[in-house]
Amino acid sequence: MKTRKILSIALFALVFGATSFAQKSVMVGGAAMYPTKNIIENAVNSKDHTTLVAAVKAAGLVETLQGKGPFTVFAPTNVAFDKLPKGTVETLLKPENMKMLQTILTYHVVAGKMNSTAIAKAIKMGNGKAMLKTVSGGTLTAWMKGKKLYITDENGKSAKVTIANVNQSNGVIHVVDAVLLPKK
Repeated sequence: MKTRKILSIALFALVFGATSFAQKSVMVGGAAMYPTKNIIENAVNSKDHTTLVAAVKAAGLVETLQGKGPFTVFAPTNVAFDKLPKGTVETLLKPENMKMLQTILTYHVVAGKMNSTAIAKAIKMGNGKAMLKTVSGGTLTAWMKGKKLYITDENGKSAKVTIANVNQSNGVIHVVDAVLLPKK
């Protein structure tokens, strides 16, 4: 009887503990983004990120973004890519422009996993701005307007984070409404 009670308590603790620590999936582009899948495995299911996925494939970065990481990715939507001058995406997807495309895409990636709380803390410590070093070697500036998180590129263009904290097995994605570009 005593053993059964101990096992019941242990089972309850295990189930309750696992449930309370489990990360929930987030809906992006009409698809659930599972924290047990990597950045690429999730991104290919988002209808809002087909341009980004095509660009990642054309740049030969699929394997990198499936890697261990962790990575923080500021992921522009299709609408964000549509805001670029007409023909820009098509030009970038050409094989001869692979290096430029790689630079632009890795400019959206920061090494390490920074959820919105960590970014907000960095902003507070930086007196209203946090400088984020990108994988491409550039810098993004994170800042807040009220409770909204923004990322500004080296050219002064800002993107609003529209969906934050999309956890992945190898990092976190923050969906943004603009394509960020490194200094020319």
